[in-house]
Amino acid sequence: MTLLKVIAPGEITRIMLLVITVGLLLTGSLWILLPFLVAIAWATMIVISTWPILLKVQQAAGGRRWVGVVVMSLVALATFVVPLLTAVSTMFDAAERSPAVLHDLVDRGLGPPPAWVANLPAVGERIAEKWAALSAAGPEALVETLKPYARSATASVLALTGGLGAMLIQMLLTIAVAAILYASGETAARGVLAFAHRIGGTRAEDTVQLAAKAVRSVALGVLVTALVQSLLAGLGLWVSGVPYPGLFTAIAFVLAVAQLGPLLVLAPAVAWLYWSGHPGWGTALLIWSLPVIALDNVLRPILIRRGVELPMLLIIAGVIGGLIAFGVIGLFVGPVVLAASYTLLKAWIAEVPQ
Repeated sequence: MTLLKVIAPGEITRIMLLVITVGLLLTGSLWILLPFLVAIAWATMIVISTWPILLKVQQAAGGRRWVGVVVMSLVALATFVVPLLTAVSTMFDAAERSPAVLHDLVDRGLGPPPAWVANLPAVGERIAEKWAALSAAGPEALVETLKPYARSATASVLALTGGLGAMLIQMLLTIAVAAILYASGETAARGVLAFAHRIGGTRAEDTVQLAAKAVRSVALGVLVTALVQSLLAGLGLWVSGVPYPGLFTAIAFVLAVAQLGPLLVLAPAVAWLYWSGHPGWGTALLIWSLPVIALDNVLRPILIRRGVELPMLLIIAGVIGGLIAFGVIGLFVGPVVLAASYTLLKAWIAEVPQ
């Protein structure tokens, strides 16, 4: 009540209108930027993670920033867009071959189930029985069984194609925003630090810098580990003769980034090699797969701890929790939020009351 007595009635109205106006401006700005928020977030993470590399390229180019921007943009383009186009090309190639494969399957029939199918735990006997019944009924029964799935498969392919197109647009937009941030990164950083200082002083500035280190550490640990795992998995698939190794390498990379690892790609590949009559290559791929699958338990903690001095449990919880809560972008958002909260809470607890 004392504060209200000091402030004149006209001032209260002016302050309320000012707050409402600022709120409407912020809401409108966010609404306008909403289609670009994902690209801006990804571009920010990419630029923060690779900023030291940009500075080294700039130094090697005689201090010319535009050379570094062009090089880093081309690297980002090759890293994100080229694998997507390769995966799409492989999928369309598989789609072109699938009618001939299905026609051959219908002409020859399904054939009897392999002996190992019945030995599968829990579901092996049931699968073997249905397989044998379908094989005994002839090609006509196989066609009737596949008909209900044809329409849904076509719809899924169309939806997937549209999703890949939207993803490609987002990637191109992300690279464009990243190029802008590469060119004016210092200005953007000074603006963010000034805004943080305005909110919370030196402590807020330190928190922002810690968040940048957390992003860089997660990118170094998660993405580099996923890249190494997927490349090693793809090498094993290619050498052992598994079809479409490029597509499966891309899938292994996505699974590794999602903290699932390449097991879901390598295990079916090993089973397919045994089933197709190549037990030697199946055994070789199995032996190769074991250290590849376990690699993230060694490499990821080493890489993450090189960039930021935070508890490893905090970083891993941020990566997994952020992934579940926000999707792939949560790989970076989760550790940043937990790192900022941990730092502010630790500083608050350490304060000695005067």
